[in-house]
Amino acid sequence: MELVKKKIHMDRISSRAGTQVVLEEDVNISDNKPDAVYLLNSKGEVIIEEIRAGENTVSLRGRMVVSVLYLTDMEGTCASMEAVIPYEEKVNMEGVANGDTILADWTIEDLTVGLINSRKLSTQAVVSFRLEMEEHIEQDAAVDIYHDEPVEYRKQTYPVVQLVLQKKDIFRLKEEMELSGNLPNVFQTIWHHITFDHVEFKALEEKISIQGEMKAFFLYEGEGDNDRTLWYENTVPFSGIIECHGCREDMIPDICYSLGQCSVEVRQDFDGEERVFCVEPVLDLDIHLYEEENLEVLSDIYGVQKEIEALTTEVQLKSLLMNGSGKCKIAEHAKIQNTEMPMYQLIHSEGEIQLGEQTVVENGIAVTGTLIVTTLYLCGNGSKSLYSTKNEIPFRYVAEVENITPTSIFRLHYSIEQLTVTMLDSDELDVKAALQFKTIVFAVQKSDLITDIKVEELDLNKLSELPGMVIYIAGAGDTLWDIGKRYYVPIAQLKEVNELASEEIKAGDKILVVKGSL
Repeated sequence: MELVKKKIHMDRISSRAGTQVVLEEDVNISDNKPDAVYLLNSKGEVIIEEIRAGENTVSLRGRMVVSVLYLTDMEGTCASMEAVIPYEEKVNMEGVANGDTILADWTIEDLTVGLINSRKLSTQAVVSFRLEMEEHIEQDAAVDIYHDEPVEYRKQTYPVVQLVLQKKDIFRLKEEMELSGNLPNVFQTIWHHITFDHVEFKALEEKISIQGEMKAFFLYEGEGDNDRTLWYENTVPFSGIIECHGCREDMIPDICYSLGQCSVEVRQDFDGEERVFCVEPVLDLDIHLYEEENLEVLSDIYGVQKEIEALTTEVQLKSLLMNGSGKCKIAEHAKIQNTEMPMYQLIHSEGEIQLGEQTVVENGIAVTGTLIVTTLYLCGNGSKSLYSTKNEIPFRYVAEVENITPTSIFRLHYSIEQLTVTMLDSDELDVKAALQFKTIVFAVQKSDLITDIKVEELDLNKLSELPGMVIYIAGAGDTLWDIGKRYYVPIAQLKEVNELASEEIKAGDKILVVKGSL
């Protein structure tokens, strides 16, 4: 007698931890940069250089790079600079040990850059780190049984989602954007902002396809045009293929992307003029591929001529509740921060989502957060210098997920699908945005799966105490299986003796049980 087993591949987060770190530093503007009179924009990137697990602790080391765009003391011109702030942090994380693989993510909760004087800036940021230890588990489950003697067994089907592949990868892009004819040549690039929208992944045979849009905005100093800073922006579609051994078309991709390294160069056009922006971004990918299956396993066994005990192991089986996307629309009027610097012409707007709480509610996931919109504009006070304003717009979104429970596992990917900012008057903006939320949700069910059996000879004393023939009156919840298992009688025999067409019985039914010969 031998069980037929199948391996179930599962993933789970076995440990989580988080911490907030305040990073601050005063930074001098380098000698080759002009004086600063007004800060226009700032953005930060946290680079994790090392993650090292110890006994119940994780050490993080890296740096935060803060890019700052500012107005110079020369009318109508801008400049930019970078501040680098190193960090080292130790986080308590129960259950981890030396050599464990830790996944880390970060969010800049708050970034404040101030102007101390024309040659010095103050930078302060609150960074939240989220750490997870992800385990990949293989569990044997009995799906059938080889037997040469009478054995009764039944099966149960579970809809499960198994992790087939998990890996880190990158996707490289190279796009060239040529200035329109009415703009002068580029002398030097001052500032750029690269974002991605409508990014979609699709599982194919041995590869993953990716497509979306790349949006690029540039501030630059024109060749022979020393009057003021110039700007150019463009949106280009892109598509490509990521090689992925083991991928199949029927798999469910759960892929998170973020912008890694991004180089921007100015190159010559066919006429030898500096008019082409060459952008080479790298997308960092965190790839999970899942496969849905109706898993049929043995749920119970009993012997007719042998005593058979099913040995079980409790496992957590995951099933797919939802894999979809939804939108949250925002429409707000917003005042500029400094009314003494009225708007004359809008130049560029960019948005950033800061998520707040993510809470499981009845049939859904409630998400709160803030959309931070930074707008560059030409000032209408006669100088026509570049200025900026920042507006924070709160939002709430509910992803509808039927049958979700507090024990369900979900991952949320979010992006700004559309952002439109228009000028209503010199001090008021109309902001319209569509935020996209992609959500994958798993139900988690604890189940006792048969992993082995213990076979022994029947206890003759116990067997002799059972009557050779008995009328059993079914109680509430009784099944034909329960009766057969109690008296060591095959189900087929019970059906034949009682002339039953199926195994369905109800409370009060009288079932004739005749013990078979051993």
